[in-house]
Amino acid sequence: MYPEMMLTPMREELTKAGISEARTAAEVDAAIAQPGTTMLVVNSICGCAAGKMRPGVRLALQHGVKPDHAVTVFAGQDSEATQRARGYFQGHPPTSPAIAILRDGQLIYLMQRSAIETSTAPAIAQALTKAFDTYCAKSAV
Repeated sequence: MYPEMMLTPMREELTKAGISEARTAAEVDAAIAQPGTTMLVVNSICGCAAGKMRPGVRLALQHGVKPDHAVTVFAGQDSEATQRARGYFQGHPPTSPAIAILRDGQLIYLMQRSAIETSTAPAIAQALTKAFDTYCAKSAV
């Protein structure tokens, strides 16, 4: 584990963008239990999180359509929260970083490390905004 002072800027890169942080399993469960869509970001200290994932997520959150809620966990630091978050990705190997969208607690979209590390921040943002439009847009009444 890294000293918290090293991680603070990496955590804040997402929390300052409006994403709440979960550091315990209970906080993850509470975030996922909220009705509607929830983006769950598995943050990491790795270079692809720093140069691609976090900037891509921040760009995507500027889009007009967004998930109802957004939460992040930090892999390698908040182990309990990360393990619980990955439990919602059943059938998929654990990776970090990762970006998921869940609806009412059910996984409907997952971008794993393999896609993140081979993309650019703008490409990640583009994929996420497409997912937001597909899974998070409100139906006209």
